[in-house]
Amino acid sequence: QVQLVESGGGLVQAGGSLRLSCAASGRTFSSYTMGWFRQAPGKEREFVAAITGSGSNTYYGDSVKGRFTISRDNAKNTVYLQMDSLKPEDTAVYYCAAGRRLYATRRADYEYWGQGTQVTVSS
Repeated sequence: QVQLVESGGGLVQAGGSLRLSCAASGRTFSSYTMGWFRQAPGKEREFVAAITGSGSNTYYGDSVKGRFTISRDNAKNTVYLQMDSLKPEDTAVYYCAAGRRLYATRRADYEYWGQGTQVTVSS
């Protein structure tokens, strides 16, 4: 069982930056691929980024490539999402997830989910 707790969301102006964190419980954190998804009101949950257990591979959704960076610190059981050049369309609830697949970009690839943190980007 893995429990995930996101933090770092908030209100930011367009062009600004935020860093989200996701703290995980358990002793096998490094064996999980970690992902970030987001869901805006009335929309489907969207893949944002993922990082494999060792941190050697990262994947990004097309809408955030070049602006967002995912990273992890296995010693701290934490995954991060650095979000730069934020746009109003980035406004959503951001969710952290953990899964066993190496290449994991779908909701179904993840077993555990956090409660989400709200990110609001004003224009």
